[in-house]
Amino acid sequence: MFEKIKRFLIGKPLTNDALSKEKYTVFWGLPILASDAISSVAYAIDEILLVLVPALGMAVFSKNILIYIAAAIIILLALITISYRQTIDNYPNGGGAYIVAKENLGLLAGITAGAALSVGYVMTVAVSVSSGIAQITSTFEFLEPYKVLICLIVIFFLMIGNLRGISESAKIFSIPTYAFIIAVVSLLIGGFVKLKSGYVPVKSPSIAHIQTSPISIYLILKAFSSGCAALTGVEAVSNAVPSFKEPSTKHAKRVLLLLSTIILFIFGGISIIVSKFTADPMGDKTVIIQISEQIFNHGFMFYFIMATTFTILVMAANTAYSGFPILISVMAKEGYAPRQLSTRGDRLSYSNGIIVLSLVAALLIVIFDADVTSLIGLYAIGVFISFTLSQFGMFRKWQREKGDHWKKKAFVNGLGALVTAITVLVIAVAKFREGAWIVVFLLPIMILSMLKVKKHYTAVAEQLRLEPEEIEKIDIAKDNYRNRVIIPIQSINKSSIRALRYARTISNNVIAFNISTDEEMGKKVQEKYNMLKTDIPLVIKYSPYRKVVEPLLEFIRSEEYDYKKGDMITVVLPKFTVSKWWHNILHNHTWLFIEKELLKHKHIVVATMPLQLKDDNIIEHTMKLE
Repeated sequence: MFEKIKRFLIGKPLTNDALSKEKYTVFWGLPILASDAISSVAYAIDEILLVLVPALGMAVFSKNILIYIAAAIIILLALITISYRQTIDNYPNGGGAYIVAKENLGLLAGITAGAALSVGYVMTVAVSVSSGIAQITSTFEFLEPYKVLICLIVIFFLMIGNLRGISESAKIFSIPTYAFIIAVVSLLIGGFVKLKSGYVPVKSPSIAHIQTSPISIYLILKAFSSGCAALTGVEAVSNAVPSFKEPSTKHAKRVLLLLSTIILFIFGGISIIVSKFTADPMGDKTVIIQISEQIFNHGFMFYFIMATTFTILVMAANTAYSGFPILISVMAKEGYAPRQLSTRGDRLSYSNGIIVLSLVAALLIVIFDADVTSLIGLYAIGVFISFTLSQFGMFRKWQREKGDHWKKKAFVNGLGALVTAITVLVIAVAKFREGAWIVVFLLPIMILSMLKVKKHYTAVAEQLRLEPEEIEKIDIAKDNYRNRVIIPIQSINKSSIRALRYARTISNNVIAFNISTDEEMGKKVQEKYNMLKTDIPLVIKYSPYRKVVEPLLEFIRSEEYDYKKGDMITVVLPKFTVSKWWHNILHNHTWLFIEKELLKHKHIVVATMPLQLKDDNIIEHTMKLE
């Protein structure tokens, strides 16, 4: 049943040969990898105004403060774009900030960048989905109580879509991105046309009555850092270079350039439009919905913009689904994350990474009740830490190699690193109480965990490694081994008989072993066993404390068993498998507990002998016939 559902949801498995087809072109790669950055426009301006309007009121619009901050963010965008174009050229195998920082700043910096970017990707999903749902609930208020549930449903569908593979997810998720770009362009054209026609925007009464405070550097920096959410997602292209068709670096750079151009146009354009029309960020409706309402009233374009904004915000999460699995797979291959995250699934996607991303993002949405403002504090820190380390890493690279035009390159990366570092500090201070403290404490824990994982893999490799000279000394053909077999049996049934028969095929030294918690039950087992035509001895041990494994281990160590050093002991565990998943709940699975304990002993080999049981309905029908 599970397999049928799985195939219905994600499709048939693909062969390794199909991997070359599971790559992005520029046309499909742009909407997938750019959706996060493009969609950030829908809430980044809200976050800027939420900082400025309560303190400055209408001055935010009349003095064009929003436009100036937007211009500063666009300049930073240019610096980051140039930096990541250099990263794509020099690190075409993906990994982005993690690889750049690790190779140029050291292992700790690399792991910090990887951990920070992983947090950023998780937050991308949580923020994007929550923001998208907020667009809907701000218009259809009756859905407000169900926003968390709707978010979880959306994440589930995103997960399924990405598990279906790169090519299919690209086709599914690309149309909303292009539709949103068309909607925003229409909004900008409609807004400028309306202003040119003599329309005078209506000032919000709630803003007009705000008593203005003096403009401080901290206020501007706080607003700037909040608006920098518009830049999140730019790094995804550098992480996903291997996902592009050849020449991958050329296609990735084109996508990055197109992405930056689109952000410049729509973020700058909307900032100008909002400054002219004014909007109340503290109202029930998001800023972009308020502006759309002023320009198009409640006509078709209003609902089109609302629908596309919702879908692009939700689809923005798909950028994380493209970037996170690749990033974590690179780290997993190097031993800093569980190895399971480095393997491709049935549809050639890094399915385990996709599932982990979905589960963690869903958990955050539940914890923070899908509140965008609370989540965004966590969101930006991780991303900008990776920005800072990546750019500083490139700065050190140019400084060390001193190639052509290295000073110009170093200046761009150095300036970008300085600005993003300041942004990180401002976000950390400004949003510490709003949730940023979680990232501040979480990152060190993640870094330590990654180092622990690496330590474990290193220790395992050290213990498993055989040097060539050691291999030459091993002669398995001349080694003499004695295999002793024990079959723990609870009763005499078809399952235990099957195990006894198997034991005979692997050794002549076989013992049946029964642990009885009731002496009378032990006698009954002995009586039934005596009816068998076998020379395999039965040992019965009484366990007054109802222990199962301990009596078996004590017997192995005892003189009665005559165990000698070097002997291998195979314990064959009888078990039966049921036809339906819920049937498993009805059985105690004692063999699992025995196996878990026995595997701790290096001289014991554990084998299970299954007996496949038929469906209950078949047995019931057979019994009726009899």
